Amino acid sequence: MVHEGQTLVCLRDPEGYVEEPALLSPPAFLVASFLDGQNTITDIQYHFVNHSGGTVLATEDIEQVVEFLDQHGFLQTERFEEIQAAVRDAFAASTTRPAAFAGQAYPDDAAELRAFLDKLLTCNAAPSEKAVRALVVPHIDFERGGPGYAHGYAQLTAGPPPDAALVFGVVHAGSPMPCALTKKPYATPLAVVPTDTGAVDALAAACAWDPYDDEIAHRTEHSIEFQAVVLAHLFGDRVPMVPVLCGAFVDESATGDPEFRHGVAEFLDACRRWVQNSGKRVVVIAAGDLAHVGRRFGDDIEIDDGVLAGIEARDREDLACVTRLDADGFYRGVMRDGNARRVCGHNCIYAALKAVEGTVQAGALLHYGSAPDPAGGVVSYAAAALYET
Repeated sequence: MVHEGQTLVCLRDPEGYVEEPALLSPPAFLVASFLDGQNTITDIQYHFVNHSGGTVLATEDIEQVVEFLDQHGFLQTERFEEIQAAVRDAFAASTTRPAAFAGQAYPDDAAELRAFLDKLLTCNAAPSEKAVRALVVPHIDFERGGPGYAHGYAQLTAGPPPDAALVFGVVHAGSPMPCALTKKPYATPLAVVPTDTGAVDALAAACAWDPYDDEIAHRTEHSIEFQAVVLAHLFGDRVPMVPVLCGAFVDESATGDPEFRHGVAEFLDACRRWVQNSGKRVVVIAAGDLAHVGRRFGDDIEIDDGVLAGIEARDREDLACVTRLDADGFYRGVMRDGNARRVCGHNCIYAALKAVEGTVQAGALLHYGSAPDPAGGVVSYAAAALYET
């Protein structure tokens, strides 16, 4: 980033343990990149000379960078472990999952938020006469993804509210688990959206891993929070959620057809059984964006009309599998080039498709769009609906 004419590197903690970012000069960031727990000060001085065109760094300069990073919680030290433990303990003790992005991504005042969402969710989409079983909606911020939210959730407002919502989100910070569960209700400025704890218990029992081991991932993850805000706006506290954050279903470094991790198929089958046999009218929501392309995401390219056309063509190929109810075809399509577009919603969309197998007979693409990333790049998203048999 450029601040007061100076180029700086902004460090953020994607897991949210450290709330405030840290700003480093490029030389300080270069030093930070060598702090791997193995390099000595002499090693760092040697690497710095080789990477900076011959500049020799004093020991005191390295120590200043180390102290700065440690004070701000950006080193794996006892200081960070204390911060991490305090955050985890506070989240474990909380009776709700707090609204992490209220006042940032959307208004924290209830009246302002209602007005904001009333405007955001206005669209010319005609609700289907068919019963909606599943939705694919964005999780990009409301301002950029508004048309996707509007077209998707318009399908839920024509009839009576669903009895429950099984919501699959994305762990953007990464997770060692295929899925992370929580029983905590999601707080919003409008209402506290309850969880269906019986359903969470049933899904937890089907896991080959501990689904609460990474429950902390729910704390600052926005993908489900944004859906909770919309559900609270539409239905208050009348529609409980089953919040499921999806980590990695496969080893994405592998080539060829994806091989799912142990227990994933069994977990998704348990989701399907609950949707079919719960005796409730469950809507399944996949809160997943599509492509992430450009410099912001590591691509050394400029976004032009040709790049956008190529992204859209690939996205629409995969979305055609969604509307054909072809979960495996969708996953293979995304992964056929190693997920070069960085489709972050592929696991949660796949999970939603698997959860409604046998209960849907038709699908429709409601909206497709993309939005620029302020740091350079583009994010695409869509809204789609799957209708009951």
